[in-house]
Amino acid sequence: MENKRLGIIGGMGPKATSVFMDRIIDHTVAERDQDHIDMLVLNHATLPDRTEVILENDGRKFLTAIEPDFRFMEHAGVSHIAIPCNTSHYFYDDMQGMTTIPIINMVEETLKVIAERYGKGSQAGLLATNGTVRSGVYRKAAERLGIRLYEPDASVQQQVMDIIYDFKKGKKDSSAELESVVRQLLDREGCDCAILACTELSCIPVSEETAAYCADAMDVLVRKSIELSGKRFG
Repeated sequence: MENKRLGIIGGMGPKATSVFMDRIIDHTVAERDQDHIDMLVLNHATLPDRTEVILENDGRKFLTAIEPDFRFMEHAGVSHIAIPCNTSHYFYDDMQGMTTIPIINMVEETLKVIAERYGKGSQAGLLATNGTVRSGVYRKAAERLGIRLYEPDASVQQQVMDIIYDFKKGKKDSSAELESVVRQLLDREGCDCAILACTELSCIPVSEETAAYCADAMDVLVRKSIELSGKRFG
């Protein structure tokens, strides 16, 4: 299969982008440098906060800021674009309309994995930013694929937001809090799995037992990015 160059528009947040790159490298089957993927990474950390622009109905602010990034990717000759930020996918159609380069849709791909793993009619609990939840981007995709989406109540959603923004501030010991929220979705709300639908959540380690019931959107994007770049996931 032809080797293809991957474009990454990151910075949402910067640490999540670096973890995303590490996972691509770690999971690409390779025996030497030349077996890895050529990646063009734009760590655009100053992009407007996605949750804020969605809640304030000011999406044009984000789209205006990110549009030049697609020109950069076109000039660099990438074959696909990965954007490791779930909330930004609220603007997926608008962003895809800015470029002829296919943007990998991590929301759609994640729900496809859940449908394949748990089947139609299964219930998935959504752990995401307020912007992602409010936007309905996961809800709409879940309906198309026959997945029942559970969105946490206000108190649990605030816990999730605290975990996400604590991580952005540099707090590294949020594993217990995240584990607790996931177990609540599984045990109390009857979910078959929990969707880690924020790349900050993907960076927080959880036990193997808990991870087995998590659908990690970042990991799904990693696998798809590797495969579309002509390499094997391992």
